[in-house]
Amino acid sequence: MENFAIAIHGGAGTILKAELSPELELQYRSALSESLKAGYDILAKGGTSTDAVIASIKVLEDCPLFNAGKGSVFTNNGTNSMDASIMEGKSLQAGAVADVQGIRNPIEGACVVMERSPHVMLVGDGAEQFAKEQGLKFELPEYFYDKKRWEQFQQMKKDDTIALDHSSGKKFGTVGCVALDKAGNLAAGTSTGGMTNKKWGRVGDSPIIGAGTYANNKTCAVSCTGHGEYFMRNVVAYDVSAMMEYKGASLEEAATEVVMKKLKAQEGEGGLIALDTKGNVTMPFNSPGMYRGYMKKGQKPWIGIYGDDK
Repeated sequence: MENFAIAIHGGAGTILKAELSPELELQYRSALSESLKAGYDILAKGGTSTDAVIASIKVLEDCPLFNAGKGSVFTNNGTNSMDASIMEGKSLQAGAVADVQGIRNPIEGACVVMERSPHVMLVGDGAEQFAKEQGLKFELPEYFYDKKRWEQFQQMKKDDTIALDHSSGKKFGTVGCVALDKAGNLAAGTSTGGMTNKKWGRVGDSPIIGAGTYANNKTCAVSCTGHGEYFMRNVVAYDVSAMMEYKGASLEEAATEVVMKKLKAQEGEGGLIALDTKGNVTMPFNSPGMYRGYMKKGQKPWIGIYGDDK
């Protein structure tokens, strides 16, 4: 099989043209393009879908525009607590880290849990210890500091409120990627900094296999972004796969049903990206916008931000 494809997201939510300057929009589009290219180049050379997912997500984790890695928001105690997960469709192997600090690229933390441990999820201090033992790169707290996010956090702490991300209005800056390699194998990954001013070690859907991330060669690969509590309650990523496997729904039918009907009926805001073994891509979202893009074999990349981008 020579067909391959990749899709990415950088968060969904209240993303309006009026709120993004031309310069900032260009920065977002440039970062999304760089992320797509990083993964696509690996696939084009015959690399694995897992490697492509990691490469694409690392670009977004290293970019302060997104709520993951370097751009992660602040918790109630002024730290940056990050979550990530990855899953392979061929073997159903998966790995995740939650509530970790200092790991430069949490998606790599998720990958070493999958590949070098007998476990699926590690959390907190234990996950950090394991990542250090595996030689992953760590950064000091200053690396994750962003002045605007710090100021917003201070205001929210004063008001004793939490936010779903770091911007005005509601925006879920979680990042994710799904990929299909030339061997016909799917993979999915998701990474996030969670909620601004979150307390008590709150963890969302991003590191939870079946909720924020899922991949199965029988059906599809899915990465979600949105209000995590709703995505966990509805096991969204797996639900898309299950509808395809047991109901015979197409990729688009299943994803649309879950995001535009099930979640919307519960006022669960967000979206997802999904890819099947035929290279079909769907990216439904029930919010005003979602940073997203995809690239298929021999085609130019497509990038969208707003709801009306075609």
